[in-house]
Amino acid sequence: MLVKIKSFALDGLEPVPIDVEVDITNSGLPSFSIVGLPDTAVQESRERVRSALKNNGYLFPRHRITVNLAPADLKKEGSCYDLPIAIGILLASKQIQVKDSATRYFIGELSLDGLLRSVNGILSMNCFLERKSDKIQKTQFFFPYINRNEIVFANPTTFTCKSLAETIEMLTNDCEAPEIKRIDFGNEDGYTIGFEDVVGQDFAKRALEVAASGMHNMMMIGPPGTGKTMLARRLPSILPMLSFEESIDVSQIYSVAGMLQKDSGLIRKRPFRAPHHSSSASALIGGGSKPKPGEISLAHRGVLFMDEFPEFQRNVINALRQPLEDGSITISRVHNTVKWPSKFMLIATMNPCPCGYYGDSQKECMCTPSQIKRYQARIQGPIMDRIDMVCEVLRVDQEKLVKMKSSEPSKEVRDRVTIAQDIQKKRFKDEKYFFNSEMTSSAIRKYCNLDQETETFYASISKKFAFSGREHLKVIKTSRTIADMRHSKNIELPDICEALQYRFRFND
Repeated sequence: MLVKIKSFALDGLEPVPIDVEVDITNSGLPSFSIVGLPDTAVQESRERVRSALKNNGYLFPRHRITVNLAPADLKKEGSCYDLPIAIGILLASKQIQVKDSATRYFIGELSLDGLLRSVNGILSMNCFLERKSDKIQKTQFFFPYINRNEIVFANPTTFTCKSLAETIEMLTNDCEAPEIKRIDFGNEDGYTIGFEDVVGQDFAKRALEVAASGMHNMMMIGPPGTGKTMLARRLPSILPMLSFEESIDVSQIYSVAGMLQKDSGLIRKRPFRAPHHSSSASALIGGGSKPKPGEISLAHRGVLFMDEFPEFQRNVINALRQPLEDGSITISRVHNTVKWPSKFMLIATMNPCPCGYYGDSQKECMCTPSQIKRYQARIQGPIMDRIDMVCEVLRVDQEKLVKMKSSEPSKEVRDRVTIAQDIQKKRFKDEKYFFNSEMTSSAIRKYCNLDQETETFYASISKKFAFSGREHLKVIKTSRTIADMRHSKNIELPDICEALQYRFRFND
């Protein structure tokens, strides 16, 4: 007898509906085979399913069992097909009867005693079924109870199952779906460190506030011990919480990667990822034989902090070019091509020279001019063109350090940043982006007009320093953010002047 069960495969972030076809026949010797490009984990499901059925009081058919995962040209990975295969075998062997299985989707890993373990990507599947709810009538989705916090949308009807036995009981008795207590999407702070801990560094804190307001990429340059890393790690405390739409985007990535905390539901704080400088290109941008999201995708809608930027391998730094420009990364492999979102805010730090004290007011630099030049050349022009702001972080006066006077708390800064970002979201409500840093050339012409005085001044400066096309766009985008922070509709001369301060490098 042949039966068909619905399930899902993941192609990057996008779920692909899968037909799990189970055929049991008396012809031939008893066997159990799975076809349709299964990987090792899928092949091993034969033993898990066999043990789970026997340990729950069901007979495992001693016939020829063939399981086909269609479409057969899409590679199937993971242990998520245990539950649909087990249900398919029970239906094909007539040990259970169900009126209609065409609109029911099953996914889950089985333990040997029949308990359901968590699987990756439940949130993406829920979002997929919600988008298709107008085309798929009376859809039911059966998945492990441990993944219950990943359910955001009430459509389709969702059944959280703790075991194979519970799944069968819900299925055969037409039980009503248990009520899922969805976690309320609200605001929460919870930051243990903030700007109030930072003594001095008013210029750097102002630069970080501008960067946060427009989600601009920024480089901080200065000697060791000036507080570059400390400032960067406190940046999330001045960033607003994710909106509902942004939270869905970010949480889907973590769900597919298996990094979404099972007891917390959606991610509400903006991600902060800080890979070590020894990280490989695959770890940063994603990849592997089975493409997984890298650090730049895990930092989507958040912050990617790269400390000691020149110490990263050159191919790793150059790999940032496409995602910084496009907001996504495309990874091609023999079997498929995966596209991961990667709209992140890059915060990089570096010393001005190998010893770190070039230009320092207190310690003498021991590097030769050629060493300094080679060190600075590790950060090539194309990467600097994609960084909106450059901020020099100098030593704090010793007298200020001794007094340890607290500064403005992060909450007050975050309130101003939130207002600036709300202005941008209102401006771009008809666009496909949220922030000034994401503006296209046509959007800049539309929203960033300069008066005659400002335009004349900026034209002379850009000509003197031979700005590239990208540098020109970065200055205009940053000045638009500064104007938004003043709640001004127009970009004025002070906005351009401040934006230019964040453009020049320390050795210009």
